[in-house]
Amino acid sequence: MYVPSYALHRLKLFPIDKNPTARWSFHLKLLTFLLFVTVIGVFLKSGNIEWLWFQDQSQPDGQHDGQHDGQHYFQHDGQDDHADKSQRDLDYSEDTAWCRHPQKGSVTPFLSAKTKLSEDAFKWWKEQGNLSYFEETVNKLFEIFPPIPDLGKPKFNLCSTCAVVGNSLNLKGSNYGPLIDSKDIIMRMNFAPTKGYEEDVGTKTTHHVMYPESAVDLDNSTHLVLLPFKILDLEWLIRAFTTGFHGRSYAPIKSRIQANKNLVIVISPAFMKDVHQILLKEKGSYPSTGFLTVVLALHICDEISVFGYGADRNGQWSHYFETLKDKSFKTGKHPGQQEYKILQNVLKKEAFSLSLRYPCPDTFL
Repeated sequence: MYVPSYALHRLKLFPIDKNPTARWSFHLKLLTFLLFVTVIGVFLKSGNIEWLWFQDQSQPDGQHDGQHDGQHYFQHDGQDDHADKSQRDLDYSEDTAWCRHPQKGSVTPFLSAKTKLSEDAFKWWKEQGNLSYFEETVNKLFEIFPPIPDLGKPKFNLCSTCAVVGNSLNLKGSNYGPLIDSKDIIMRMNFAPTKGYEEDVGTKTTHHVMYPESAVDLDNSTHLVLLPFKILDLEWLIRAFTTGFHGRSYAPIKSRIQANKNLVIVISPAFMKDVHQILLKEKGSYPSTGFLTVVLALHICDEISVFGYGADRNGQWSHYFETLKDKSFKTGKHPGQQEYKILQNVLKKEAFSLSLRYPCPDTFL
């Protein structure tokens, strides 16, 4: 049989052409190889390990070495994108399901005219007064403020997004302001200013968490969220809106405060007790304001992003708006390591199978 010379040449170069089975095997291997290369390319593009939680902005241009020492960083899988570095939607492990889904009989986070504080909760509060005096004070409180607090949740949004903004120096130079302002609910705490720091921390505040010693004036649209650590704190709230407060504490206290009394929310001491005993296993004297605010957000919000918590990479706890004089300051009476462990579980890497809720769909934003 006559065979063209080009065909003979091809058979010499590609002997598999002689065998259909070998030819199909070759094509299958080639397809497998190309698929493998494609998958690797996608993985390299989107599968980088990034950090969150205690964001460190000490390196220029937001660059990081990706290491963590067990004190300052959490990690998550995400896009190599500045916005993704700034947030991580909270997922829940079974150890921290209580945060968002309290057990039957657990108390509500919010104090109201109907709240009945137990003797046990009152004793945890370490108050020198008696329970009946507390109840009298609460009655006076809700003669001034709404007996059922307005939580400030969006009325027409099926899925509320929240930013919990800490005061860490890590926020400085972060450029997270627009991202923070894009959330429905924005929680700040203590002395946190926004003026002059808008690019890094945003401009909006819907909820400001404080206690008397850290109180600041608010605009008419911001909720004042009081963390009462003693009866004196409730008395301060009453007088700060009426006659003026003239008592003493371990730090200076504002006599009067500018805020919308119809937007006042008071956190229940029983809730603070549950956080301390159930979540923190009674470590430390009491939970920190930052930790309580995150747990509180879990009861209000559907999707949560956390910014500006923890020490910087040098272990310093200065704020973005001030430098602490005591460089050795850590977490004081707060159980910092225990709080870190709990939040690490809440933000557990690759905890999607344990998630009790998912990020809000774009159609709800």
